[in-house]
Amino acid sequence: MPRYGKSAGKWVRRAVRRMKRGTLKSGRSGKTVRSRRQAIAIGLSEARKKGAKVPKKRR
Repeated sequence: MPRYGKSAGKWVRRAVRRMKRGTLKSGRSGKTVRSRRQAIAIGLSEARKKGAKVPKKRR
């Protein structure tokens, strides 16, 4: 059973593309994101906000 839905993958893809272009900024600090893992995390959190099938954040 897949962990993430198709729409969640779309959000992650979009975030990684923005990171490569240099337009993806991190939350409060507003710094440009350079790490691939951070871009994926931002994409998943955006997907979560939009109601896509994404498991809850690990604590």
